[in-house]
Amino acid sequence: MTATRHVDLPSPYVLRRGGQLFGARLAYETWGELSAARDNAVLILTGLSPGAHAASCAQDPTPGWWEAMVGPGRAIDTRRHFVICVNSLGSCKGSTGAASIDPATGQPYRLSFPELTLEDVAASSKHVLDALGITHLRALIGPSMGGMTTLAFAVLFPGFAANLVLISTAPHSLPFATAIRSVQREAIRRDPAWKNGDYSADAWPENGFRIARKLGMVTYRSPQEWRSRFGRKRVNTPDPRPFEREFEVEAYLDAHADRFVGSFDPNSYLYLSRAMDWFDLADHGGAVDIALAKTQAKRALVIGVTTDILFPIEQQREIAEGLRHAGAIVEYHALPSIQGHDSFLVDFERFAPPVGDFLNSL
Repeated sequence: MTATRHVDLPSPYVLRRGGQLFGARLAYETWGELSAARDNAVLILTGLSPGAHAASCAQDPTPGWWEAMVGPGRAIDTRRHFVICVNSLGSCKGSTGAASIDPATGQPYRLSFPELTLEDVAASSKHVLDALGITHLRALIGPSMGGMTTLAFAVLFPGFAANLVLISTAPHSLPFATAIRSVQREAIRRDPAWKNGDYSADAWPENGFRIARKLGMVTYRSPQEWRSRFGRKRVNTPDPRPFEREFEVEAYLDAHADRFVGSFDPNSYLYLSRAMDWFDLADHGGAVDIALAKTQAKRALVIGVTTDILFPIEQQREIAEGLRHAGAIVEYHALPSIQGHDSFLVDFERFAPPVGDFLNSL
């Protein structure tokens, strides 16, 4: 039994760079009740890897990726808000992506999937709202890549979401972040099993994908956390093979790679990773401030952490200042969490109060 539902996109569905999809659909889940006036909807747009299952429910009691944030009495309170979470177009968690079957060939799209942008992810999500009869949002929430998609949504559909919650995100990718993602993509592509994207379901490019995931994990947390959590600790039983795992931090990265590889399609990862690097809010008007003014946002909550090396705090400050300059009432929080970019997924003691207070004030 599952809580996941699907919305069919118009066919053909034309993407920003000119490609087309036929028979495409998006996966989404909801929590809470939509009010009679349909004015209490809150949309969550996700980071790169999560699916639509942000929280548990009666139909699917398994914990969601944001379980501690979404639910009755939690920061995103499902007693007050009708909460929707959409799995991104291009993902492999129920929405159409590179791993989906191309109806024209009966085979997975693989690299024949059209070029994907975060504007496509944002615009496609609007069709879920249309299908639910929602004409405006109480709030639009986006962490990490989801924050970029939130900015894209807000500029594509001005005024549709008067209240924005932007968490550990950016108006564009900085060179460091682009460099990291470029190396991740190369690790996947250089794996002989990748076969130019034409790998089989039982022979993924696991070695390259493991390296990509490990590199990502290094940037998702902070040097301060690595130092305080692991220090110089060794594993109890070092691998006897030369140059293999010896330190606890290596074992930690191995464990994360083990959990991720096999649960996410490598080609889908490539497409969404590149979409993040392509995104630049300044494309919508020539400058970030001009684009932010186009959103017509009335209120915004902008949160980041001072230890984030992937989406540095100055990028959240830039968004906050730009929205203020555009006339929005902005709350800005630079949190001292030690967990780096992943803080919004683990440090709920710091993140939940400002999010809850902001949403409850709407």
